[in-house]
Amino acid sequence: MKVNPAFAMDACPWFLSSMPGSDPNQPPPSFLNTDCAMPLHTAKSDKEFQDSLMATMKRLNIAIIASGDPTIIRNWQQAAAPGRVIPAIGISSSKDMTVVAFTDSLSSGFYKVMGEVAPQYQGMSPSDTSLDAYFAAAEKLNIPVGIHMGTGGNGMANITAPKYRASMGNPLLLEDLLARHPKLKVWVMHAGYPMIDNMIALMGANAYVYVDVAGMIWSYPLAEVNDYIKRLVQAGFEKRIMYGTDLMIWPKLLETSLGVIENASCLSDDQKRDILFNNAVRFFRLDESKYK
Repeated sequence: MKVNPAFAMDACPWFLSSMPGSDPNQPPPSFLNTDCAMPLHTAKSDKEFQDSLMATMKRLNIAIIASGDPTIIRNWQQAAAPGRVIPAIGISSSKDMTVVAFTDSLSSGFYKVMGEVAPQYQGMSPSDTSLDAYFAAAEKLNIPVGIHMGTGGNGMANITAPKYRASMGNPLLLEDLLARHPKLKVWVMHAGYPMIDNMIALMGANAYVYVDVAGMIWSYPLAEVNDYIKRLVQAGFEKRIMYGTDLMIWPKLLETSLGVIENASCLSDDQKRDILFNNAVRFFRLDESKYK
């Protein structure tokens, strides 16, 4: 996304370790907090973000799937980091663009992924039929899809998204969509946190469903994050967990969230390699040799 000065504030990792209640007669709770020893600093401009991110990607040999402002993504892909950026296009409502325009965008070859799809913020199920034609286009073109399912923070419905419904993050709501589109390959963003039982049930019933740990990996209490990942592994899904960030505007968030996987005592070295690389190569049908 473009850096928005109004949103450009520092943030603590695992800032949702404390979620005190509020009062409707008082200001709503803060979305972020900086009450920690080493808050993450936000980029102050698009160039600062790009320069910092690209330097980290080069140093750590990282390739990314990115959605957001198309001008920025195109510049990253073509100029700043050729071969390291895989563009994605998100749609969360039929009001965003027509089915024809969306299909044309996918058919152009620039976009390789459909995501982030986030109807939850509109109070809608991912299986809402108003989005069905868009998923049909992705299925026909063999495009993988990333769907937001999970919480959005402390008091999301009170602060920024009054239509947001926690119930619409239930992973089992994907069942009708998957039944209508049996060849659609879907990964559940944020791993459906905190609905682990339903996430496991969905993945057990649908072999083409993966998850990523974006967002929740750096926002919720670290012990909770590790327990959630451990539970997925214990249930047998270590080959279907993918690393992710929800990077937004904090360039150093990449190293912070990578460290969660690298330092997870519940994961073997092979499992860490799967989460950080192998599973994404398999899910997105990538040529492994290009990312060595």
